[in-house]
Amino acid sequence: MFDDTIAAISTPPGEGGIGIVRISGPAAMTIGKTIFSFNRQVKEPETHRLYYGKVINPSNNQVIDEALISFMRAPHTFTREDVVEVNCHGGILPLSKTLEIILASGARLAEPGEFTQRAFLNGRIDLAQAEAVIQIIRAKTETAMRLSAEQLTGRLSREVKEIRQILLSILAHTEASIDFPEHQDVEEMAREEVERKTQECIAKITQLLKTADQGRILREGVRTAIVGLPNVGKSSLLNALLREQRAIVTDIPGTTRDVLEESINLGGIALTIIDTAGIRDTINEIERIGVERSRSVLARADLVLFVLDVTQGLSDDNIKLLHAVGEKPCIVIANKIDLLTASQNIIPKIKKAVEPRPLVAMSVLKAEGLADLEKTIIEIVLQGKVNPTESVMVTSTRHKNALKKANDALYELQKSLAAGYAIDLLTIDLYTALDALGEITGENVSSELVEEIFSNFCIGK
Repeated sequence: MFDDTIAAISTPPGEGGIGIVRISGPAAMTIGKTIFSFNRQVKEPETHRLYYGKVINPSNNQVIDEALISFMRAPHTFTREDVVEVNCHGGILPLSKTLEIILASGARLAEPGEFTQRAFLNGRIDLAQAEAVIQIIRAKTETAMRLSAEQLTGRLSREVKEIRQILLSILAHTEASIDFPEHQDVEEMAREEVERKTQECIAKITQLLKTADQGRILREGVRTAIVGLPNVGKSSLLNALLREQRAIVTDIPGTTRDVLEESINLGGIALTIIDTAGIRDTINEIERIGVERSRSVLARADLVLFVLDVTQGLSDDNIKLLHAVGEKPCIVIANKIDLLTASQNIIPKIKKAVEPRPLVAMSVLKAEGLADLEKTIIEIVLQGKVNPTESVMVTSTRHKNALKKANDALYELQKSLAAGYAIDLLTIDLYTALDALGEITGENVSSELVEEIFSNFCIGK
């Protein structure tokens, strides 16, 4: 337990019906009773019960606000410390004034994420569950929120701890073999057990890793770059997807000189759509910088919407740019089909040339083909992936890297077994795998990493 008491406003700034100031620590109860005047006589507040009254400044008994207060005794609280929450009116002044007198009464201002950090350090939640808290707060879609809620319940942690338990049993077998070297049968049994259980752990970790990229996309969203030559309808496509006139559209090539980024929710998937400058060789310095930024966006994109003007066909410049997309998931959009005559049936030719990439024929200005495009985007994002409601999903890059490190160590362990290395040498890879998995749940993690993770939280959480 910590020996100091922290406080912070836990609701967003601005006006609202209710705002909450939270206090946690050994002096929370005393401070709560000091700054609150109960509406009726209360000898000792009951735990987990709301009381009506007024927030007062203890230095002069000035009334700050009409409020509700709750006293929650440890260990049955979020931080496993004594916690007090003051429910004021949701305005900047009543909240800031209430926090001011709480700090003057002996609390200190909480650091970002310090309430959740205390919950972790006091053993109420593990590190993966703590990270799920901020993921829930930042969730942009229902799917992302559901995945984060699953992680908060400890679903991922249980999977990881189960694998760690198997590895600990392997370690016990190897150490028993080391302790009794005179018994050859013990070593042989140990080798067989290590080989069997190592393969079991590799299979479990591999299954988790298969969900990692999809989990990150469902949580963070899909970085979707709209690319193409100048004046093919990229900005018009952005406006069509957003259902509003966000980007400037003209007939002049090179109108877009910088990247423009917006977010939408498409079928429960968050898309960060980035409209880029038309990619071409240019001597205009401003346009050249825009083109360089477009190439940078393309390199970091999860999905590419490649727009071409069907009236110009699949030109050499288009083919060159399509090659730059590489193996990234890509949808080719044949735009301006409304300008084609009945005799100009070039869509099949373009479709064959860009295969296996899917092609959607559109008239962006007339919103023709927009539903087909949205359907294709959802199919590509979810294609061949697990159902997040039926399987544990890894949604964090940090967790993915730790799992990969553990898997690599277990593969090295398998190589050592096959090479007939001494049983005591196997423990090196076992400890590496155990430490990597411990980084996910916090059983083996540096204080610097803990500080870095919680520094990304908002103050008051």
